[in-house]
Amino acid sequence: MPGMSAKPDAKPGAARGQGTPSLRERFDALRNLPPFLRQIWATSPGLTLTSLGLRLVRSLLPVLMLYIGKLIIDEVVRLAGLGLGLDRLGDALRSGQLSPLLWLLALELAVAVGSDLTGRLVAYADGLLSELFTNASSVRLMEHAATLDLEDFEDPDLQDKLDRARRQTMSRMNLMSQLFGQVQDAVTVVSFAVGLLVYAPWLILLLALALVPAFVGEAHFNALGYSLNFQWTPERRQLEYLRQTGASVETAKEVKIFNLHRFLIDRYKVLAERFYLANRALARRRALWGTLLAALGTLGYYVAYGYIAWRTVRGDFSIGDLTFLAGSFMRLRQLLEGLLVGFSQVAGQALYLDDLFSFFEIEPEIASRPDAVPVPRPIREGFVFEDVGFRYPGAGHWALRGLSFELRAGEVLALVGENGAGKTTLVKLLARLYDPDEGRILLDGRDLREYDLDDLRANTGVIFQDFVRYHLSAGENIGVGRIEALDDIERIRDAARRGMADEVVQSLPLGYDQLIGRRFKNGVDLSGGQWQKLAIARAYMRDAQVMILDEPTAALDARSEFEVFQRFKELSRGRTAVLISHRFSSVRMADRILVLSGGRVEASGTHEELMAAGGRYAELFELQAAGYR
Repeated sequence: MPGMSAKPDAKPGAARGQGTPSLRERFDALRNLPPFLRQIWATSPGLTLTSLGLRLVRSLLPVLMLYIGKLIIDEVVRLAGLGLGLDRLGDALRSGQLSPLLWLLALELAVAVGSDLTGRLVAYADGLLSELFTNASSVRLMEHAATLDLEDFEDPDLQDKLDRARRQTMSRMNLMSQLFGQVQDAVTVVSFAVGLLVYAPWLILLLALALVPAFVGEAHFNALGYSLNFQWTPERRQLEYLRQTGASVETAKEVKIFNLHRFLIDRYKVLAERFYLANRALARRRALWGTLLAALGTLGYYVAYGYIAWRTVRGDFSIGDLTFLAGSFMRLRQLLEGLLVGFSQVAGQALYLDDLFSFFEIEPEIASRPDAVPVPRPIREGFVFEDVGFRYPGAGHWALRGLSFELRAGEVLALVGENGAGKTTLVKLLARLYDPDEGRILLDGRDLREYDLDDLRANTGVIFQDFVRYHLSAGENIGVGRIEALDDIERIRDAARRGMADEVVQSLPLGYDQLIGRRFKNGVDLSGGQWQKLAIARAYMRDAQVMILDEPTAALDARSEFEVFQRFKELSRGRTAVLISHRFSSVRMADRILVLSGGRVEASGTHEELMAAGGRYAELFELQAAGYR
């Protein structure tokens, strides 16, 4: 059933979250690297080539530096053995005996400067590429999130996945630098290995074997770190929620009135302490085992160093050779260790890419069909609910069941009922934020699912009771109701007049250009009623064929709400409209009233008809009227 089907987990993340990823899962995660690299290339081919080209040049410089150092030492030893007796530097320079040494020193200086320069250029290119990639990934994340169903945003598991994906857009660029660095180090390793192969090939095998334990240990602890972070996603979201609730303008009043700050701080400290202790335990184990396993690599290095020193004493190698070989072996050990550990880290970070890519693989269930048709203009017959049933994912009870009624074209229909009767759910189905699990909804005789989704929503203006307070300008708060007309100030002013928000805007220092809300500097906050008038104007900005007000006037006094709904009825002539309110003085203005109870239609008719029939509507009306006597 559409409303009940669970979103498939594109990757085995759920299973991984219960324990440490297996070796196979870690290697399987490497499949994420090609699409990751394609995204980097697509971000900026020029910067990608620049970074790789500079790294290739830089990868050869360490070998060149060491070899030049060997030549310098051999030249110094040669000159010392000649016994030239050049006591003064000036005499030595004029004799020309030092010219080869000076050229070698100048060459080494040039290589050192070049290495530093290429390093800075690599960092510059990587920094620019990182910024562009983060921006592009964030945009892609927002674009994909916009395609998902409302159900996705109400599912805690998928909220965790979204949270992890959001984190990956900001933190995965170090993986790019590491991958490119791995390529650079691999070229350098080959260069050093070629030199060592000429002298003692078995040393490379010794070094590789000595480093394997450190690689295995690093891979193991990387997997444990990923598993810990995966398992703690809900708690991290709780920590972020507590941090936001305890220090935000939206919650400040209530936190102060109820003296909640200590409660929020204590709960935050408990969660943060648990997360800290879990991380600390893992860090301790990692440090201990990492030290022990790395010692094996150090032992391998000194065995090789001793062998090279012995060969030099025996006369097989010159002092320059000793310096070159010892330096090469040390750098080779460092580079091989870095490559093996780096590969383990890359495999670990590739697991995190699962979080990003699996989010992008979530497909919306509510989407336009290939043969979708446009919404009729004008709507001639209206909507028909035929035995509609719906329940929220994971819920045990039905929000709506066996719901059948008509919403005629051009009619103003009011929905009334106690909390939980299904009023807001009905509106969400009408706007196709959800699809029914049973039955169907028709518009002019066609199933709602046959219409183009974007066109359907463009023809529907909805303001929910939990409308969004955009921290934008007053004009933009209204204009977002039809984003393509955001620059049409006359349309915005007209919508403000219709929604009775023009007086609110006129009271602001900068009028329609005034930033609203306290989140940003120079923002002006509004009362709840003023915010609601802007939200209502937003609905009028849409100029849609179907208008829906879902209790958006709760913060208005009775007179203001009456005026809003009276204006709503006047401006809804020729449009299909739905309004939800708990105030019966406003509801009675509707052409017809639908009484909902337990997700079903209990009664339908005008105010007079329902009062004459008695029943729930008359009872609720009398209870409310008694409160005003």
